[in-house]
Amino acid sequence: MNDPEIMEFFHKHMQSIQDNDLQTYRSTVSEDLSLYEWWVTPHRLDGVPFHEFMMSANAKRGTVFGVEGEALAETRFDYANMQVQRYTDTAILSYTLLVSSANPQGVQVSSHNESRVVVKLDGEWKVVHVHKSPSWGAAHMPPTGGSA
Repeated sequence: MNDPEIMEFFHKHMQSIQDNDLQTYRSTVSEDLSLYEWWVTPHRLDGVPFHEFMMSANAKRGTVFGVEGEALAETRFDYANMQVQRYTDTAILSYTLLVSSANPQGVQVSSHNESRVVVKLDGEWKVVHVHKSPSWGAAHMPPTGGSA
């Protein structure tokens, strides 16, 4: 589903993350934001302070949210298999986030799956929940290669 209103909001929100722009980020999330970020902790994170700290630290280092390593010359976000499910004043966005980073070793691409729940509160869209998961096979999947 192509929903221009949702996509405009989503791009503004994601650009604030890419730019470590705390003011815009705060304007696009609810105060009771909840998140599951598999590479940070196996537990739910609640509220905005964690990301405020992370984004401030990343801005000082010249890095982008969620990308390890040295300061990056250039980073871009792409959204593979984007799906928007809108239900009046609620929408669920699910996609695979591709983070391409240019550094001295060349361009590296990392990915993970994300779902973002956005709700229109007092006339403005806000992200209320984010769930991230690895984009590789689960541990319960049989190994590939080798003999059986």
